[in-house]
Amino acid sequence: MASGSYVSRESVPLELIETIETQSRIPARTRKLQAVELEAKSAEDEEKADGEAGEAEIACSTSSRATQSTQLRRTTGSKPLVVDVQAPRATASRPLVVDAQVPPPLQRHRTWLNPLVISLVCVIVGAGILTAAAVMQRPGQASVVSFIGGQVYSVQVGGSLAGTWQSNQPLPPKVPITPHVGPYSVVGKPTITAAFINKVLAAYNSPAAGKGQALYDLGVQYGIDPVFALAFFMHESSFGTMGEARSSLSLGNLRCIPNFECRDGYAWFPTWEAGFKAWYALIRNLYVADWGLTTVEQIIPRYAPPSDNNNDSAYISAVEHAIDTWRAGYVYP
Repeated sequence: MASGSYVSRESVPLELIETIETQSRIPARTRKLQAVELEAKSAEDEEKADGEAGEAEIACSTSSRATQSTQLRRTTGSKPLVVDVQAPRATASRPLVVDAQVPPPLQRHRTWLNPLVISLVCVIVGAGILTAAAVMQRPGQASVVSFIGGQVYSVQVGGSLAGTWQSNQPLPPKVPITPHVGPYSVVGKPTITAAFINKVLAAYNSPAAGKGQALYDLGVQYGIDPVFALAFFMHESSFGTMGEARSSLSLGNLRCIPNFECRDGYAWFPTWEAGFKAWYALIRNLYVADWGLTTVEQIIPRYAPPSDNNNDSAYISAVEHAIDTWRAGYVYP
């Protein structure tokens, strides 16, 4: 026997010997194919195991939903309520929105509701202003607004007697004129200046502003203190800003008289100066020269008679108060 290290056949396991002998008889290429087949089979076994596990999970989920449906049926009484409980699924393209709050209708339409409401309010206010302006511009029936006391006086002057007083010059008195020492006799020299008259007319935005010199000169011509003409002008038409005088250019709202246009029962004059002159002629030639009336207390009851629903005492007080204020140098009574 040769010398060396040898393993005895009897000491090696029989299974290992058979495997070694089998592999020694199979070519190398065939052995590789068998290894690949074994790997494929192993992969198929793993996929099968995964599929069985997935089916088991689905069965458990279905059983759980069935249990929940059964419980809901028991709690709803005679009418079973079946609710399919499913877990929310979120996709990558559309995120899941939870508790989304819808704004109220007013908030959603505020973009066009606010301009609409504002426009309606403006239209209503504008209509009210236009209506008030139309009422104020409407000509009255032989009436004007008093500056003090807010009453309306329907003026009655001697229009039918125009032939007895209408003259370009003062007429001689037909009755004796009793002199009055008091402060409210219309006969006398001016107690205010033409500049002060212009200041008053401008302060009240009178359309006759700037005519102070004409009002002053005509008073001197007829012997009437122009402060009385200014007081009557204020109380008859608020210096030509209200009533018929805005168009008739009449200081005292004279009734229709010869030589002048007649509208609505009133005399319409071409200029403010013509209206001033007619008033001075009326007071000087009719009230003073014909009737002998020289004071405010005597003239006003005939100028605005109580029979025509006039408050003579309020009218007299207003005129006298204005005269006192202007003679003291104040513009506003």
